[in-house]
Amino acid sequence: MSSSIAELQALLAQPRQVVITTHHKPDADALGSSLAWAGYLQRKGHHVTVITPSDYPAFLNWMAGNDEVVVYERRQNDPQVRDLIQRAEAIFCLDFSALSRINELGDYIRQAPGTKVLIDHHQQPEDFADISFSNPCAAATAELIFEIIRDLGDQELITKGMGEALYAGIMTDTGSFRHPSTSRNVHLIIAELLKVGIDLSSVHRRIYDSHTEIRLRFLGYVLKDKLIVRREFNTAYIAITKDELKAYESKTGDTEGLVNYALSIEGIVFAAVFIDRGPAVKISFRSVGDFSVSDFSRTNFEGGGHHNAAGGISHAPLDATVERFLSLLPQYQEALVGAALVG
Repeated sequence: MSSSIAELQALLAQPRQVVITTHHKPDADALGSSLAWAGYLQRKGHHVTVITPSDYPAFLNWMAGNDEVVVYERRQNDPQVRDLIQRAEAIFCLDFSALSRINELGDYIRQAPGTKVLIDHHQQPEDFADISFSNPCAAATAELIFEIIRDLGDQELITKGMGEALYAGIMTDTGSFRHPSTSRNVHLIIAELLKVGIDLSSVHRRIYDSHTEIRLRFLGYVLKDKLIVRREFNTAYIAITKDELKAYESKTGDTEGLVNYALSIEGIVFAAVFIDRGPAVKISFRSVGDFSVSDFSRTNFEGGGHHNAAGGISHAPLDATVERFLSLLPQYQEALVGAALVG
């Protein structure tokens, strides 16, 4: 944890106009940590607005505070949204390490006069914040939010709704507590959240068991026809076109988790999913063991993230992006084979 608790305490010593934002296409950790932090600050008397750069999966809409979230891409021509940022006395940037991860909002926040606070667990954070809580060893930003509230002496202010949002963030970012980041501290935090009455099974069900029929048919199609395995590199990948997304009426969140299916194949240590989103190809990388997808993505696809989970982007067409990915694999063959042997 950062040594900035005293600075944060001073910043929040009186009611403030606060904006909280998180990364493009927020996941459960991004939204859960943002809404839990918003709930805490509201209980402390601050005026808080959560602004997301884009929409997010419908299976996250149950979180307490969801109805008040401002989705910037729906209101980007509304000067009131930019005015909120300009007038904010404190701007909290949660679950992203660089302002480029929030698209156009990044420029507004960089120029805004308010105190900027980073709370994040990704590697190599950009130096833009006035106060920073950056811990790449943390399993989730939600873990950091809990610790900050506790260290501020306000753990008793955590409600069931806030607790369930934090639990959702920790549960998903640890892969339901099976990733190496699942520390003793994580389990101790969950034990504390249980004291406020969070419903573990309900949170799990609302996130993982709320698929539409067409989404499941899409999953079946992807696993049957789109999954490619390259055994010589211990690698599996999936590439999905715009037409395929359209044919299965794909919505935000429908491609989430696909990369984990590729990684679940026995002997696979490196998995990738390429999604053609029109102006760019969005990429998800996952690995097991010593192979760093964060380094791979940062070096080759303008990305980054965590050692075993990262994202990237390509501005080339989908086919060319996949060809480039495949052309890179021989350079990493020794590491990929070695990672499999170690695993």
